[in-house]
Amino acid sequence: MARTDRLLLESSTWQAELLPGQGGACAALRWRGLDLLVPLPEGADPNASFAGAFLMAPWANRLDGGALPVAGTLWHLPVNRVADNTAIHGLSRDAAWQVVSAGSAHAVLEQLVDATPLGVPWRYRARLGWRLGARSLRLTLGLTNAGEAAFPFGLGWHPWFARPRGTRLRFAATTLFARDARTLPVAAEPCPGLDGAEPAYEGLDTAFAGWDGVAELHRPEGCLHLAASGAWARHLQVFAPPGGHFLCLEPVSHVPDAPNRPALAAHGPMALLAPGESLAGELHLEMRAAVA
Repeated sequence: MARTDRLLLESSTWQAELLPGQGGACAALRWRGLDLLVPLPEGADPNASFAGAFLMAPWANRLDGGALPVAGTLWHLPVNRVADNTAIHGLSRDAAWQVVSAGSAHAVLEQLVDATPLGVPWRYRARLGWRLGARSLRLTLGLTNAGEAAFPFGLGWHPWFARPRGTRLRFAATTLFARDARTLPVAAEPCPGLDGAEPAYEGLDTAFAGWDGVAELHRPEGCLHLAASGAWARHLQVFAPPGGHFLCLEPVSHVPDAPNRPALAAHGPMALLAPGESLAGELHLEMRAAVA
């Protein structure tokens, strides 16, 4: 296996620029030369920039106070969002990935993460796959418990999609999670999903459950169609600050802070994996003709 600082994948219509040494982040994603993600500037930190896309594992979004209760034992992860006292977005985005195989339009990356030096018995192998076709792009992420005991796992993908004026968002769901000032869920409310332009989604930093795995981002140039499966076809986090130029549609496997909120976790807990067991999600992206 080899490490590389930058990996460029291209098909006849798609182009993806990956950063294996920087958490496996995606610095740019283009369709026929059109930037679908806000491009990450050269040399910028993918974990500190509202650009590109990064991976979330072995949990997605936030853990309150870094707390992780498991079978009567309370473990603590380092708080990396001091302002709201949360551990956010997992560990994989802070570690380098190894390139297992790569071709002109596909790549497989792996990493082995050992959190035992942090005082948490998390040890897992992650496998990331990119495949660019003429019509669509496929992204896969899988985790395997490489530890000696059953432990909870989760995973997600955090893209910063470019948001031209008039961008419309459409997806179906059954539940919206009301949130507190730290964006942690506090109550589940019935919700059919969203269908609208900026007024429908601006200001959200919100988790949705009962997502059917399909979302559409209607831009002037066409419709970006997202279709998730596996562990990603359950929950969607939407982040769109007012007046921003991006829209985050994050397929995730569980409710934010699920281990600390058992009542809400009924809508989507983290997956308890025995040693050797795996959790995986898949996402297909396709650009379709604009709807008049």
